[in-house]
Amino acid sequence: MSLDAYGWDDRWRGEVEAFLTDEAASDIDSPRPGRVVRHDGAGLMVATEDGVIRAMFGPTVDPAPVVGDWVVLDRVPNPRATLPRRSLLRRRAAGGEGEQAMAANVDVVLIVCGLDRPVRIGRIQRTMTLANDAGAESLVVLTKADLADPTDAARAEMTVAEADPSLAVVTLSARGGWGITDLLDHIGRRTVALIGESGAGKSTLVNTLVNAQVAATGGVREGDAKGRHTTTSRELHLLATGGVLVDTPGIREVGIFADPDAVAETFADVEELATQCRFNDCTHRSEPGCAVTAAVEAGDLAPDRLDRWRVLEAEAEAAAVRADPVAARRRDRQMGRMYRDVLRDKHR
Repeated sequence: MSLDAYGWDDRWRGEVEAFLTDEAASDIDSPRPGRVVRHDGAGLMVATEDGVIRAMFGPTVDPAPVVGDWVVLDRVPNPRATLPRRSLLRRRAAGGEGEQAMAANVDVVLIVCGLDRPVRIGRIQRTMTLANDAGAESLVVLTKADLADPTDAARAEMTVAEADPSLAVVTLSARGGWGITDLLDHIGRRTVALIGESGAGKSTLVNTLVNAQVAATGGVREGDAKGRHTTTSRELHLLATGGVLVDTPGIREVGIFADPDAVAETFADVEELATQCRFNDCTHRSEPGCAVTAAVEAGDLAPDRLDRWRVLEAEAEAAAVRADPVAARRRDRQMGRMYRDVLRDKHR
């Protein structure tokens, strides 16, 4: 299998050549490029010109390779370098404060929503923010249309438009086979990543797009249509018509670990209003001359859209602080002083 099928191009070839001219690469025996198709903890599965092979971890590589990365292998084979990424899809680690890399070098994020459950605007906006942070395009995929009433599908498409009027949406039935060609036309030969909650039909969609049974499928609970995780790790697949797809485990909560600019891109209308406020440090709550609150009062901006923007902006700012140890210590000192002041006032 040629590496071209995995997205190999002249730019990646140039990255390899630039790396091999570096003195640090002089001790690598028989270097060759490959793309990470699976990470199972103990090692990597890497697509090379000789096929997909297992690569074990040898010398420390920084950054550590994730699915979608292009790497340079040695003869063993061990990964010896991760080529500079064009994008990195990341989220806040489940149950923690750190960053979790999901996939590298992704061009499009497919936001998968099942029509057998409510389509939540907040979840769409959160996933859009992850895509914006990675510099990737967003595309909403409404699955299980065969199980939904046409009015439900139309209502879901209106919800997507409310999240962002310019956001592309494809409504389809993977089991029925309709809408798939439209989605493949959107994907082309690019690298896409599927993100959606468990039970949204991602595994069935993956099998249909790849035209093979590569992902296990499972049922959903009656009543709330919640599913269990049938995909347990991230894995890269070749699409039947070209292009590359990264399947990811279902996400119950989309935690934001993104640059604040990514939130601004998701809520471009709110950010545009904010530039018109009288004060540069306006918090958009009670300050005079606030263009944002004025838009809410005039009915030009929905209050719940402003609330969702505030929540995501706060999460992104908190992530930025966590990524900066100096800022994190400064914040801890400020919170400590505030706590001591509260206790002192309480006992006066």
